[in-house]
Amino acid sequence: MTGLRLPLLGGLALAALLFSTIARAEGLNAEPRKAEAPKVEAPKPEAAKAEAPKPDAPPRAEFEAKFTYCKTCHGVAGQGFRGAYPMPRLAGQQPEYLQNQLEAFIERRRVNPVMFNVAHVLRPGMLTALAEGFRDLNPKPLGGEPRELIPAGKKIFEEGVPAANVPPCASCHGADAKGAGAMPRLAGQLYDYTTRKLTNWSKERGQDPAKPDSSQIMEPITHGLTPQQVSEVAAYLGSLE
Repeated sequence: MTGLRLPLLGGLALAALLFSTIARAEGLNAEPRKAEAPKVEAPKPEAAKAEAPKPDAPPRAEFEAKFTYCKTCHGVAGQGFRGAYPMPRLAGQQPEYLQNQLEAFIERRRVNPVMFNVAHVLRPGMLTALAEGFRDLNPKPLGGEPRELIPAGKKIFEEGVPAANVPPCASCHGADAKGAGAMPRLAGQLYDYTTRKLTNWSKERGQDPAKPDSSQIMEPITHGLTPQQVSEVAAYLGSLE
């Protein structure tokens, strides 16, 4: 039995050796397996754009301080304020228009000594941030306009005054008077503020002919309206939400 076992063990050892040799040979000849890189989902362009900080954006605390400062004159919700002089509503205003006007104060294209002092120290990033901040406010109109003038003002807003070549206000400011882009929101603006601005337009706006802006469009319109018509359209605008 001993003699038979030895050859059997030898045969098994030889088979194992052959199997190991073949396996190693196959392993050497096989192409190495490339490690698969982990799949990383690319961020969506919209998300990346939303998360990217805006150039020259002011620190949050600095913006909040300046935003609150503006509200000391323009109302706690940007709804406007009546004091010695009517302070305009800024709430819901078109950012492009509001930024344009701040720049007009800085460049003295629009005359207002108080607003020049306020605006000329603001960096471009702060101008943008403030304009966008007021856009997002939406308080009720302050009211106080003569209600009896509203129907006539609505007619001027929607139809204009053809005899005086005054186009409908809605053609630029929108049917809801909320403006778009460089055209300002007029809905909810204080009656007495609108009356003053339309009456004194040529004395305050477009003061640098070398740098005309969208206010130039209003020049012939303000001259085409009578004082009564100015009061009427101002009353209608003050009643809108």
